[in-house]
Amino acid sequence: MTRFDAATESERLALFADAAAAHRARSSDVMTVDVDPDSDVTDGGEVPPWIQLAGTELVMDCTDDELDRLKGLLAEFPEFRIDELVTPEEAEGTNAVVTARSDANRVAGFIERAFREVYGLDATYKAWVTAV
Repeated sequence: MTRFDAATESERLALFADAAAAHRARSSDVMTVDVDPDSDVTDGGEVPPWIQLAGTELVMDCTDDELDRLKGLLAEFPEFRIDELVTPEEAEGTNAVVTARSDANRVAGFIERAFREVYGLDATYKAWVTAV
């Protein structure tokens, strides 16, 4: 991979798909997508939203409202399902583990829609692939 950030939907979809394919080809531990702090309009705290891909699992932190929106989004991705929800006592939210048994393009589409629909980011948000 030669590029690691994108700020339009088509660029982000290509970036996420390329990163997911590279992650799988390398059998790396994790691929991480972070939202540029300057693009974070979620008012979710100090850390902008992030999504990790670990093999066939997508991992993301959600507030209760975000978790409800995630469940709604999953209705449109029947090959994806929530496998685990962890809510630590000391945390404000839930860590969701979603099994994503699909190709890199479908994973990319899910990540894009999760950032836009689950986290409520603007169409012009900038994302970084910080680990592949």
